[in-house]
Amino acid sequence: MSNITRILGVGSRVLAVSAVTLGAASASAFAAGSPVVGHVYVNDNSTSVNTIAGFERHEDGSLTANPGSPYTAGGLGSGKGLGSQGALQETKNGRYLLATDAGSNQISVLKVAKNGALQPASAPVSSGGVDPVSVAVSGNLVYVANAGAGGTNVTGFILSDGSLDAIPNSTVALPEGSGPGDVLFNTDGRKLVVTLAASSEIASYDVRSQHLFAAPGSPYSGQGLGQIGAEFRPTNAEQLFVTNAHNGAGLGTVSAFEDNNIGELTSITGPPVANLQTAPCWVTISANGQYLFTANTASGTISSYSIAGNGGLSLIGSVPAGEAGIGAVDLRLSPEGNTLYVNGSKAGVVAAFAVNGGELTQLPSSPTPLPAGAVASGIVVQ
Repeated sequence: MSNITRILGVGSRVLAVSAVTLGAASASAFAAGSPVVGHVYVNDNSTSVNTIAGFERHEDGSLTANPGSPYTAGGLGSGKGLGSQGALQETKNGRYLLATDAGSNQISVLKVAKNGALQPASAPVSSGGVDPVSVAVSGNLVYVANAGAGGTNVTGFILSDGSLDAIPNSTVALPEGSGPGDVLFNTDGRKLVVTLAASSEIASYDVRSQHLFAAPGSPYSGQGLGQIGAEFRPTNAEQLFVTNAHNGAGLGTVSAFEDNNIGELTSITGPPVANLQTAPCWVTISANGQYLFTANTASGTISSYSIAGNGGLSLIGSVPAGEAGIGAVDLRLSPEGNTLYVNGSKAGVVAAFAVNGGELTQLPSSPTPLPAGAVASGIVVQ
């Protein structure tokens, strides 16, 4: 492994704050002279008015705050961690962002300008349930997972010119207390799954005429406890990878499933693969489908796996992502695949790692601070 630097120094919160300050100064220094090649956005989930933090993404991987950031989303945040993946998503063409407003049970749609600035594309709409935590987008079809008591479900919408319209009779109830953590389409939009962290299950659906049809036997028992993050392999619409976050200290694992033509889930290679870390909650996969990365929230680490053609996983290793408990949550790769960005929610930072195959090296400019008051969930990298 290359030399790895820590996102935050170990020890007290004072050291963490110092690291954030130094990271901000360092980011500015590295960004000067490095062209802007894209943007990074995080759902702040802030109370009173929810906002979206925006950053200019430079060629060297460093981040600087976008002028005008943070941007008003429209609804209200809950001011606490959502424990979910996908609280902020983008459309395939990158023109719109969709954000959960967990404090007001709404979904906001924001239009992305050429300079990366955001503005509301329409008024926030009801999420169709209580406590929306995750959004899935496939073309103009949108499904939202609602986790709260009395409204635990997935509900469908059509996105048209920046406006969301609920699909009649699209709401599918989920078991109360099941703790939905992630809703996502596969790469061709014909399948949809919902991880259920509290009940340690995965609900699986066939998508037909914009509606959901439960697969035989759904929801399926997970291979372990606490299924939260999930990703379909970009190069194979039938391969699904799911984290098992609640197995206990040092017992985190990742499972690989085949999602067949009617949505049935079966294990690809048998038992899940361990990473010897605690609480692998979030997951992302490289565009070429060869590498998988998990954010291990309780361990404060990022783990890397290689993915074989048949979906088999092999652990490459784990690198520090800061001190245990900083809240490393959602993570996403840059479109070029050479930088991994990690939302360090509790420390109020976004960290950046150079990617070389499955090896990670923290960038000298990392971390970059989030806006004051952010309790961030979800991350989009353009």
